[in-house]
Amino acid sequence: ISFNAIDSALSSLKNCQSYIDSGMDVATQVALDLVESFNDEEDINSMEKVMLEYAAMDRELNQYIKAFEETINQVKREKPENLPDLENLAQEKFLEMESKNSDSDFESNEKYMYFKDQLKEMKKQYHANDTIEQIDEDIAVTRSQMNFICPITQMTMKRPVRNKVCGHSYEEDAILEMIQTQKQKKKKVRCPKMGCSHVDVKGSDLVPDEALKRVIDSQNKQ
Repeated sequence: ISFNAIDSALSSLKNCQSYIDSGMDVATQVALDLVESFNDEEDINSMEKVMLEYAAMDRELNQYIKAFEETINQVKREKPENLPDLENLAQEKFLEMESKNSDSDFESNEKYMYFKDQLKEMKKQYHANDTIEQIDEDIAVTRSQMNFICPITQMTMKRPVRNKVCGHSYEEDAILEMIQTQKQKKKKVRCPKMGCSHVDVKGSDLVPDEALKRVIDSQNKQ
């Protein structure tokens, strides 16, 4: 078996990653749709199971690729006279990695953690408003609208992004401009949300706040 053939096979495997990523994106949107349309908790939980299956597939794919890459590099380094059975060697490495798997691995899967975070936010936005509305509709509207205001622009957000570190949301363009301006001055950006102690907002920590955007959009339609 030639190294070129293996490289080609690995390249094909890496393409599978994009299918897994797309599947996870779709599952996230469907779960948020279910919360938004007040579907059964059972339906929402089934989407979480789908996401877990995708995360497990993602882990398995990455470990399989890593096992083969490590095997090839090892053989290239050692240059043995007789080429060993690469498939068997890679399989051994893969099984060794697999034996160390645990559920906590999924916490390093960004798409899975994003799903969990957005689902929690979506439930909080919708269910919190239900509870408040039973007390006083005016309070509910006022309180939810306060969450819609960007702490930088003081206007209703159109494209909110959420800070993974402190959990606060801002208008995407406004926070990115703030980061860029401070970067030029070689300064860090403190979270603009009043009372927040987070002093180093980075662009890499920002993710689209799909849950909040949906709530704002639905409020605007009313």
